[in-house]
Amino acid sequence: MASERQPTSALARSLLDLCRSRKLTIATAESCTGGLVAGALTDIPGSSDVIDRGFVTYSNDAKRAMLGVETSTLATFGAVSKETATQMAVGALERAGVDLAVSITGIAGPGGAVPGKPVGLVHFAVAARDGRITHRECRFGAIGRSAVRQRSVMEALRMLMEMARGPVQAKPKRPTVSRVRPRVTRSPRRRAVKGRRPRG
Repeated sequence: MASERQPTSALARSLLDLCRSRKLTIATAESCTGGLVAGALTDIPGSSDVIDRGFVTYSNDAKRAMLGVETSTLATFGAVSKETATQMAVGALERAGVDLAVSITGIAGPGGAVPGKPVGLVHFAVAARDGRITHRECRFGAIGRSAVRQRSVMEALRMLMEMARGPVQAKPKRPTVSRVRPRVTRSPRRRAVKGRRPRG
């Protein structure tokens, strides 16, 4: 267990440092991990300037009531699905008013498997305030409940890291788009000048 905790702690610390430098805040929405992602992050002193809150929505009722997951989504796709994970992340983002939100829903085992959804299947989603949403499906296999949950924590932290790096790269692109617009407005003027030459 100690060997597993070390890389988790290091990754959590790196994520907090990155978010702190970019003034990003985080919320978590967890089902099969039961708050382990929030726990890994809040284990680190000073995490309160990045971590806002965590939602532990183990039941379908909790997913609906706390995160706004639609009943039709749960009925059609199930709790362990891309659609539910995405709605969980978006719901956490909206309710917490943070910059990033991660969600996890899966089958840690040893029971709970259904046709097409084996033990070890976990769906992740990360939603950002700027509208970006990423989803990932992992099939860890029947490696044991604790191992599935621990690997899920690592994957969630990695996805948050990837998303946290994005906004800074996206911002410089916006001014270049606005600079093109004045050139478009100048083109009619050039045509007007050309039209005057034959008159002279």
